Amino acid sequence: MVAAVASVAMSMSAVAAPAMADGESTVPVGTRLAAQAHPAVQLTSLTYSGQVVVPTPEIKQSALQALAQQAASAAISGKIAQDERSIAKYIFQHMAANPNAYLRGVAPNRSVDAEVGGLCTGWWITPDGYMVTGAHCVETGEEELGQLFARQALTKFNKEDAQSVVQSLGDYQTDEEIVKLATQLFVTFNSTHLKIQGLQKSLSVLQSLPGGGVDKTAKPVPAELVSVGESYPGKDFALLKVNGQQNLPTVPLGEDSDVQTGDTLYISGFPGLVTNTAFFSLESKLDPALTEGPYNAKRTTQTGVPYIQTQAPAYHGNSGGPVFSKDGKVIGMLIAGSVTDGGENTESQTFVLPVSIIKEKLNEKNVKPSQAITSTRYNEALDDYFKHYYSQALPKFREVQALFPNHPYVAKYISDTQQAISSGKDETPSSILPWILIGGGVVIGIIIVVVLVMSVGRRRRQSEHVSPFPAQPGYGGAVPPPPWAQQQPALPYGAQPGHGPSQQGYAGPQGPGGYPGQPAPQGQQPQIADLERELAELRRQLGNRPSGQ
Repeated sequence: MVAAVASVAMSMSAVAAPAMADGESTVPVGTRLAAQAHPAVQLTSLTYSGQVVVPTPEIKQSALQALAQQAASAAISGKIAQDERSIAKYIFQHMAANPNAYLRGVAPNRSVDAEVGGLCTGWWITPDGYMVTGAHCVETGEEELGQLFARQALTKFNKEDAQSVVQSLGDYQTDEEIVKLATQLFVTFNSTHLKIQGLQKSLSVLQSLPGGGVDKTAKPVPAELVSVGESYPGKDFALLKVNGQQNLPTVPLGEDSDVQTGDTLYISGFPGLVTNTAFFSLESKLDPALTEGPYNAKRTTQTGVPYIQTQAPAYHGNSGGPVFSKDGKVIGMLIAGSVTDGGENTESQTFVLPVSIIKEKLNEKNVKPSQAITSTRYNEALDDYFKHYYSQALPKFREVQALFPNHPYVAKYISDTQQAISSGKDETPSSILPWILIGGGVVIGIIIVVVLVMSVGRRRRQSEHVSPFPAQPGYGGAVPPPPWAQQQPALPYGAQPGHGPSQQGYAGPQGPGGYPGQPAPQGQQPQIADLERELAELRRQLGNRPSGQ
C-alpha cells in the first residue's frame, strides 16, 4: 500500500516539474548584450563656438619678383621647361611651401561666426546621471581646435583668395594643378593667421523626449564636466553629470580579470561613418552599433598606462564607448585606434582603457557605480521576451516604462510583445501546479479512507471468524458468553492444577477483543501490528511532504 502511495506521489511530481528545456533561450550573446546595454549608451556632443577672424592677405611684391627671377634662371639653366605654364607652376610651388615669405596680413580683417565640435559615446553608471566617456571627447587642444575652425569657417575665404590670384594668370586659371597650388597657399596662410574671439564650449548628451523612442524628438541635454584625465596615450577618462535625472538605465562594471587573451570583446557606440553621413535618418544615427572581436594582447604605454588591444572594429565616434565581456559587464572603454598615413583605420589596432583605471578615477570623485532598478526590471523582461514568454514579459516592460518614461526602446518592446500575444506566439507556461497539488491531495485523501475502511473490515472479519461464541439464531448477532464461561476463563490445552475441572472444548486461542483483563492471543497479533505500521508509515510520508505540495 505504501508503495502504491509513493508511486502516485512520484507521478504527481513528474507532472508538476516544468520542462526547462522548452524555456531555454538560444539568443546569441551579442544580441542579448546589445539589448541589455544599448539603453545606457548615449551619443555625446562637444561644441565650440566663436567668431573666426583672419586678415586680408597681401602679396609681398619684392619677394614675388625675386621668386620670378629665380624661376626664369631655372628655365634658362634647363632645370625646368621654358614654357609659361612650367614657370607659373614653379612659382606657386615655392609660395605654397612657405606662404609667409610671400604674403602678409593687412586690414581689413574678415570675420565669420563658426561652430565646431565632435560626437562621441558615453554611458550611464548611476541612475541619477553620472556618465563616463573619454577625455578627448570633452576637450580639444588649442592647435587641433584651430585646425577645426579653419576647416569649418575658412573655406569661403580660401576659395575667394585663390580665385583672385589665379584670374591674373590668363589661360592658366583653369589649370587644375596650378589652381590646387594657389588654394593650398591661402589655406595655409589663413589658418596660421586665424584668431578666435568669444570662444564658448558646451557639453551635452542627446536624449529622447518623454514618451520614449529614439527618433527625431531627441534633444541635447546639457552636461557638467566633473573630472577629466589626460588624452591618449594617457588615462583618457572623463566623468560627466547630467542633473535632474532619475531611474536612468545603467550598465554594470566588471573586472580586468574577467577577460584574457582570446576572449571575445564587445564594443557599443556610435561610429562616425553613420552619425556624419547625411543619408541616414536621425533615428538610425541615434541607435548604437555593436561590434565584436578577440582580445589580442595587453599593452602598456611608455608612461605606464595599461591598454587592451582588441580586434573588435571601432571608428571615430566610438571613442568613449563601453567594452563588454560575454557576461555583459564593462571591462574597459574604447579610446583609440591606429590609422594609416592616409587617415584610414587599420585592423587589429583598437585600444581599450581597462576598467580598473575607470574605477580608480571614479573613486577619486567618490562616485559609486550602481545598477538602476530600471535596468534590473528591463533585463528580467528581456529574459522572458527572448524565451517567448510574452504575457510574462509585458507587465515588466510596462513597469520599466513607468519607472523611466524616456526609455528609448521599451515602447517598441511593448508593442512587439502585444503583437506576439495577439498572433498566438505566446509560450508562457500555464500555472497548473496549484491544481495538480489540490488534485494530489484529494487522491491521497481517498487512499487514506480506502485503507481505513479496508482495515476496519479486515478486523471485523477476523473477529467473526475466531470468536468462541458464534452468533446464535434468533439473537440478531453475537451473544454474550454463557454464565459458566464468564466464570471459567479459557485455559491452554489440558487442565491446570488448582483451577477446577478441565474445559478442553474451550481451551483454544481467543480472537481479537477477548474478555476484559485478557490479552489478545498471539495468533492474530502480527496482522494487526502490520496494518498499524502501514498506516503509521503512510501518515509519516504525508506529514513530511514539502510545504505547498
